Amino acid sequence: MLRYVEKLTRTPAEMNRDDVEALRQAGFADAATLDICQVAAYYAFVNRLADGLGVELER
Repeated sequence: MLRYVEKLTRTPAEMNRDDVEALRQAGFADAATLDICQVAAYYAFVNRLADGLGVELER
């Protein structure tokens, strides 16, 4: 799962069906794969929004 999330985060254009199949082979159901993808994509989205707006972390 972590390999999937790292690839989705670092090189999203390189994702393919083999990445999903690897999760299936590891025992993840399709619904779990969707959850994994959505959470990783959401965090990437929010981080890019914050970076784009110059939001600084609170202490």
